[in-house]
Amino acid sequence: MKIQHLTLTVAATIALGAMAASALAQSAARPAANPGDADGAFVVPYKFSEPDGEKLYRRVCAGCHMPDAKGAVGAGFYPALTKNPKLAAGGYPVYVVMKGLNGMPAIGGMMSDQQVADVVNYVRTHFGNKYKDAVTAADVKAAR
Repeated sequence: MKIQHLTLTVAATIALGAMAASALAQSAARPAANPGDADGAFVVPYKFSEPDGEKLYRRVCAGCHMPDAKGAVGAGFYPALTKNPKLAAGGYPVYVVMKGLNGMPAIGGMMSDQQVADVVNYVRTHFGNKYKDAVTAADVKAAR
């Protein structure tokens, strides 16, 4: 009885594995669907929902750059954003958010153009930074 039960369990496991492999092969054979396509509805990219730059910074950026924006060193290097002269040109932080840099991932794809502009403007006007030339959503759109 035990051998027969084991044989059925192994057979069921193999059958489930074959079904999963078949489904994976079929999905790999199809071209990737756009997020709005009916076929790709289950593949919706993550989008941040925070409504302003401060909330985006606190929930997305502060984990690495720290709540006070002084950066950190440990498992990686997270540069300080406080009084950071690299933030003088608004295009630089937009590029970093959009495309990533060194260990920072490109997170701009998970934000709207306005959210990228908002978080960049927040960092550029807080933490001892006094850059008043605001980045606009149109600037971000042009950088995409």
